[in-house]
Amino acid sequence: MKKVIAFLIVSFMFFIYVPTMVQADETSIQDEVFYRILVDRYNNLNVERDKQIDLDNPKAYHGGDLEGITDRLDTFEELGYTSIILSPIMANAPDGYHGYWIEDFYNVEQQFGDMESLQKLIDEAHEREIKVVLELVTKYVAKSHPIVTNPSKADWIDRDAQVNTAWGENVVALNQENEAVQDYLVDVAKYWKEETDVDGFQLHAADQASPSFLKLLSNEIKQSDENFYLLADVLEGKSDVTTLQENQHIDAVENHNAQQAMRDVFSKPGVSPENIFEATMQDSVVDMLFMDDQSMERFTQTLAENGRNPLTAWKLALTFLYSMPDVPVIYQGSHLPMYGSTLDEVQRMVEFNSGDKELTEFFNRISSLRQEFPALRRGNYEMVGTDGAMSVFKRTYDGQTMYIAINNDVKTRSVTISDVEEGKELRGYLSDQTFRANGNGEYRVGLDREMVEIFSVEEDTGLNWWFIGFIIGIFLLFIVGIVVLSRKQKKNEG
Repeated sequence: MKKVIAFLIVSFMFFIYVPTMVQADETSIQDEVFYRILVDRYNNLNVERDKQIDLDNPKAYHGGDLEGITDRLDTFEELGYTSIILSPIMANAPDGYHGYWIEDFYNVEQQFGDMESLQKLIDEAHEREIKVVLELVTKYVAKSHPIVTNPSKADWIDRDAQVNTAWGENVVALNQENEAVQDYLVDVAKYWKEETDVDGFQLHAADQASPSFLKLLSNEIKQSDENFYLLADVLEGKSDVTTLQENQHIDAVENHNAQQAMRDVFSKPGVSPENIFEATMQDSVVDMLFMDDQSMERFTQTLAENGRNPLTAWKLALTFLYSMPDVPVIYQGSHLPMYGSTLDEVQRMVEFNSGDKELTEFFNRISSLRQEFPALRRGNYEMVGTDGAMSVFKRTYDGQTMYIAINNDVKTRSVTISDVEEGKELRGYLSDQTFRANGNGEYRVGLDREMVEIFSVEEDTGLNWWFIGFIIGIFLLFIVGIVVLSRKQKKNEG
């Protein structure tokens, strides 16, 4: 009897519905989910490197290293991160924990590790199909860099440049219009690309770089490997990024307008996601979408100050981030989630022992859906309708259609969808809702307050009586089996 029941259960699992999937035919930047890491503030694994550490000083090294990142790769895989972006790892002046006080472009900062530990990280990441991107600083060097004190290289420095950042007091700007400087920086990029198996560069402060230099650098890199990622970091949120968007070799550009729009919407209830639509669709390039980073108040902190439930708000925000036609970038510790207002708080070590299990599970679930359905990553994107602070978006790709419903309102809302062909149903994957057409052939999609759902368009199977009967049959067999075993046991005891 046990064998019979086991066989029926296995058969049941075999016949469970498996959603129709479309296989993406080539790799694209839009297939990625980036995880941004501040190396020194992530995970300290090799304590033998802790020579410069001062945990009481927020401006000093706190011990994060490359080995510590390698140790967490399984977690990245579970959370669905397909690429990691490392803060600058080149040798820095003392206390240059952020990586922007570069003294040597050709060596790894000893506090973080060495070339061997970097390559080990890359190799083990690749085993998990995770890419590694290095943040490449080309605009600034530490005041203590040999270039700065070399009289023969006086014209390498842009003496008039203003550096208005938290780390700017110890750097000088390079004159990227100088051909010798351009050649030097291109050589630096080629060195890291050729000496390691790194998958891309995030070009730090690309908005402040010389357009002619960026054109030269990006052309040199893409000529040698067109699949090598080039991401544009935008230092000043209000910068004009037109030249970055027009550079055909740059794969994605940070979108600060969208970031602010997303925070404005999801940091408080009652604001329509429709407000983000214009900010994310203002250009034809791929945007890097993010809720926060190492230089601004954490999104979770903003939620707390507004009295909003972090779990609820992050679900809303992640559903938008992971289903739009751009690439999401998650800052370290967000899945826990971590709080912080000041720069010191935002950049503190990741608190692995804290966390919200339900939020971590949602990160896993939403990333799984993104990977499962190519239409959530590629193809057309349009607004279907809005009711109050609820919006529904539509994604289509290669014959696959998905609908994303986000209700950021304080009450139940609904949006009517009328462009679904006859005989179909909308099947949900986050809260397992299913909607069928009414008598007019329309689908009235309703969601409770502060809820989300992602739907695929599937054949309307109605009530599957065979399936229901199968379940009832298994249940009855289970009961019969219990009765038979119980009687047999009583007989043996007698």
